[in-house]
Amino acid sequence: MEQWVITALAAVSIGSIAFFVGREVHRRQTREATASAEKTLTEARLDAQRILQRAEEESRATAEALRERELAALEHRKLEAATVDERLAQREGTLEQRAANLAQREDILLEKERTLEEFRLEVELEREEARTELERLAGFDSRAAKAELLEKAGDEARRDAMVLVRDLELKAREEADRRARRILATTVQRLAAEVVSESTVSVVPLPADEMKGRIIGRDGRNIRTFESVTGVNLIVDDTPEAVSVSTFDPVRREIARVTLERLVEDGRIHPASIEEAYEKARAEVEQNVRDAGEWALLEVGLTRMHSELITLLGRLKYRTSYGQNVLNHLIESAHVAGMLAAEMGIDPTESKRAAFLHDVGKAVSHEVGGSHALIGAEIARRFGEDAAVVHAIEAHHNEVEPRTLTAVLVQAADAVSAARPGARREALESYVRRLEQLEEIARSFGGVERVFAMQAGREIRVAVDPGEVDDLGAADLARRIARRFEEDLQYPGHIEVTVIREYRARDFAR
Repeated sequence: MEQWVITALAAVSIGSIAFFVGREVHRRQTREATASAEKTLTEARLDAQRILQRAEEESRATAEALRERELAALEHRKLEAATVDERLAQREGTLEQRAANLAQREDILLEKERTLEEFRLEVELEREEARTELERLAGFDSRAAKAELLEKAGDEARRDAMVLVRDLELKAREEADRRARRILATTVQRLAAEVVSESTVSVVPLPADEMKGRIIGRDGRNIRTFESVTGVNLIVDDTPEAVSVSTFDPVRREIARVTLERLVEDGRIHPASIEEAYEKARAEVEQNVRDAGEWALLEVGLTRMHSELITLLGRLKYRTSYGQNVLNHLIESAHVAGMLAAEMGIDPTESKRAAFLHDVGKAVSHEVGGSHALIGAEIARRFGEDAAVVHAIEAHHNEVEPRTLTAVLVQAADAVSAARPGARREALESYVRRLEQLEEIARSFGGVERVFAMQAGREIRVAVDPGEVDDLGAADLARRIARRFEEDLQYPGHIEVTVIREYRARDFAR
């Protein structure tokens, strides 16, 4: 027991001793670390002080160098400023010297000017005295002499100018003629067109000669009805298997031809079928008219044209002018005008359009009085054509004076198309015009519904309204129309006037 207690006490003593020894060692290490840290801090402070001192010394050195440099630059600027001041002073002295010299020269020039003015006055006075003396001796006024001299000089100048203008006009006219001939020759060489072959008779073939009897009908009823409805002459002669349709109006002739072909094809020929076939043929020809207008527009290469204007142009397919088809003439004129414009180096579109429309008035000229040029211009204006195109249409026969190059080109194109060999036949146009006048005169009387010129103008058939004209009035109307023909027209032989008064009663069974 005691041994154990002694051992325990010994162990406690040893532990206490070790604790105190350890604490003392820790304190000594702490003191050494603190001393080392203080030494390091002191050395750092010393290093910082040395760095700061070195930086201050370098800053002072740099500032001193900059100050010395600025002082040197300031001294240099002062020297330059002194030099500039010296130069300015020298220039100022030079300018003052020049000003003095200029003032002296100005005084000299003024003196010379006064001297020259005095000398000029003296010379002018002497010249005036000499002229007065010469005029007194010669007995002639200098002003009159001057006027005479100027007049002679003016006369000579005018004469020379007139000679020069005449020579220039002759050369210009020769050059213009030469160029015009070249352009027209080039254009005509490029033009390829058919020779006119229009006529006033259409031949309708028949499947057999016995068809002629059906066409004539019992006591001529069918042929009279056909001629009355269509307004043409139906010629049934000894020509085998053919009959002829004759009239001056090509549209009417075409409708009659189509009507007769339909009747021959159908085989049933009587007054009712004739009227039915006539209405169908007229509708077909009207469609052909529209197609012809659109084809012509496509042929010329134009666009944007009013539909009514296209229809009027299509009607010209069945009209002739001096034997020349008017629609073909318009197409031909448009091509010629376009080529002329191209040869002259201008845009051909406007010239082609004006030339294509220049005879559109002929589509209605037999229905409306007046020149076809003015009528065509009014139609074109109504359907929205340009003012330049309208002017070219109204001026192509000089009813209006041409004011534009387009109008002149249209005139030239019209003349080229009409004057080429084989283009027209004068006799046919006169014949057609005479028949138109016959119908116009007969149509001018009251109560007249339809008028047809028959037998090449030797017979006029007039259909009247039975409600307005009675039997006695029909005879009087025939006499008055015949007297009007004798007064207003010239014609070979005689003209038979036939007034037809037909009353039809119609009702429908329902």
